[in-house]
Amino acid sequence: MKRTYLLLTLTLILGLLAACAPQSASPSESPRVLTVMTHDSFAASEGLIAQFEAEHNVTVSFIRSGDTGSALNQAILSRENPLADVFYGVDNTFLTRALQAGIFESYSSPLLEVIPAEFIVDPQHYALPVDYGDVCINYDKAYFEEHDLAVPASLEELTQPEYAGLLVTENPATSSPGLAFLLATIANFGEEGYLDYWRDLADNGLVVVGDWETAYYTNFSGSSGQGPQPMVVSYGSSPAAEVYFAETPPDEAPTASIIGPNTCFRQIEFVGILNGTPNRDLAEAFVDFMLSVPFQEDIPLQMFVFPVNTEAALPKVFIDSVQVPDQPATLAIDVIDASRGDWIEAWMQTVLE
Repeated sequence: MKRTYLLLTLTLILGLLAACAPQSASPSESPRVLTVMTHDSFAASEGLIAQFEAEHNVTVSFIRSGDTGSALNQAILSRENPLADVFYGVDNTFLTRALQAGIFESYSSPLLEVIPAEFIVDPQHYALPVDYGDVCINYDKAYFEEHDLAVPASLEELTQPEYAGLLVTENPATSSPGLAFLLATIANFGEEGYLDYWRDLADNGLVVVGDWETAYYTNFSGSSGQGPQPMVVSYGSSPAAEVYFAETPPDEAPTASIIGPNTCFRQIEFVGILNGTPNRDLAEAFVDFMLSVPFQEDIPLQMFVFPVNTEAALPKVFIDSVQVPDQPATLAIDVIDASRGDWIEAWMQTVLE
């Protein structure tokens, strides 16, 4: 009788302990779905996403929604009935629009502790920084060597006669790097002087195309070797891409960037939890995942931008081939938001008409 009583007591205690123990998702439970809206340039290693899915018993569904502006417009228009739980890809040229529209819920990720303050543009943490990159003028090294021509070191030098017809840029009304370069000129010359500068560029044979693909792969001599312009507005990481994607990687990148003061514009990309998500816990986990070292170290060779987490290591091709400007051009996000449309309209009237 005593033995039976002891066995029943032990069974009851073990049952209570099991009930109180933390419960993990059963493999038999159907995975929840987390939907992430991004711009079309988003990329991440499939294995990394699969690991997140396995750890959280979730299926991650991505909605690629065009360029940054188009994706943000969709997020704003659907804010009463969000299409996703998380939005990634809004940058500092459009961030104020997102914040004013109230599409995000605030989240103070613990990983913000390892992100430099210069990237934390939103102190309320509705939008958290994920990566950054510089839009710079890239040049074809071989062209300048063959023509015994000095590489211009400043924006001002681009208007000199020896560089006539040598630069191609993108229309800021239709292209993100084109807009970034316009903002660099405004940061450098001010609102009073930037249009005069663009007039000088236009008079010096500036070539304008509608998108980055045309500028880089058709007009730029450094990518195809056949384009007429040896300078192009592109990304500071483009030289690393030239090496990484080459069939036979060269000893050094065939292109480089002009990185004098205010010649490059720094873009920062953010992630936010969309307001009204029914999956707040998973959304927080995904934001933390994007800021964690494994994802941050995956970023450079997936999207060719820099991680913001200071603990993330860079791949060798970035260290060897990418030049980082000491003084990139920047503008306050509220200033950009207030004047973006007027600047673009004035640019079009000055350069295209």
